[in-house]
Amino acid sequence: MADLGIVSVPVIVVLCLLIGKAWKTSARLDDKWIPVVCGASGLLFGVLIWITNGIYPVDWFGIGDPWMAAAVGIVSGFAATGLHQAVKQHTKEIDKLAEDEGGEWR
Repeated sequence: MADLGIVSVPVIVVLCLLIGKAWKTSARLDDKWIPVVCGASGLLFGVLIWITNGIYPVDWFGIGDPWMAAAVGIVSGFAATGLHQAVKQHTKEIDKLAEDEGGEWR
């Protein structure tokens, strides 16, 4: 079985971020489930990468069992939610500063 390399973590984060965005754009689904969906998607991607022999053969993490691959996947999925919230809060701060400065961001 292939080990998860350092390249697989950002790949899982980006994939989970896209899945979370797709979930949010679906008007009939509640936003409170996005972190759970991202975590579950990360779990699936982590195990899938571990199973698919040799896609990411880099052995920087040394993860050799499916439980650790699942844990790395879950954490990567939750990281996607955290990344989205950090960017969202930063954008709000920039907008607030722009309003305070008279509508121009400097």
